[in-house]
Amino acid sequence: MPRPSQTLLSRAIIARAALELLDEQGVEALKMRTIADRLGVRGASLYHHVKSKDDLLDAVAELINDEIDLAPLADPGGTAGIAAYAHGYRQVYLRYPHMIPLVARHRVSSYKALRGYDALLAALAGAGCAPAEAAEAAAAIDNLVLGSALETFTAGFTRAPAEYRPGFPALADSLDAAEAAAGGLAGLDSRGFGLGLRLILAGLPGVPAA
Repeated sequence: MPRPSQTLLSRAIIARAALELLDEQGVEALKMRTIADRLGVRGASLYHHVKSKDDLLDAVAELINDEIDLAPLADPGGTAGIAAYAHGYRQVYLRYPHMIPLVARHRVSSYKALRGYDALLAALAGAGCAPAEAAEAAAAIDNLVLGSALETFTAGFTRAPAEYRPGFPALADSLDAAEAAAGGLAGLDSRGFGLGLRLILAGLPGVPAA
C-alpha cells in the first residue's frame, strides 16, 4: 500500500512561501504558524530547515539577493557598472517592497548578501575610492536604493498640478514640469533615483563620473 504523500520541505521552499505571504498580506502575516499552514505542514517541521524567525529572514534575503545582478560590478569602466548594478538592485526591491523594513535593520550574514557588498566595495575601490570612501559610498547607495524602492514621492500628490497653484505655486510649477518631462509624473521617482545616484558617484574623490 503506498505511503501517504507529504509536502517536501526545504529552506528555499519555506523562504519562497514566506516571500509570497509578505507580498500578499504584509509584514504582520509573517509568522511561522502561518507559513506552515500555507505549506500544509506542522509548524514544528519548519524548524528542521530554519532555526528561528531571524534565520527565516536570512533565507528570504538569500532568495532576493539571488535576483540582484552583480555582473555589472565587474565592468572596469569608471562608475558605469556601479550605476547599472544600483539600478538593477532597486528594480529587485521594487518587486518586494514589504521586505525592505525587514532587511533594512537586519544583520547582513548570508553568503549571498556578503558577496554582493564585497563586490560593490571592490568595484568602488577599483574605480579609485579609498577604503573609507568606498564604505561611505556603499552606505549611500544602499540607503538610496532601499529608500527609493520603499517611498514614492509622486504618490503623495493626488491632485492635478493646477489645484496646488493657489497656495503652493512652486509645487505646482514643478509638478507641471515633471508631467511634461519624458516619462511624465509616473517616471519622476525613477528620475529622482537616477539623479541621486549620479550625485553620489560624481562626488566621490578620484572617481570619474559615469
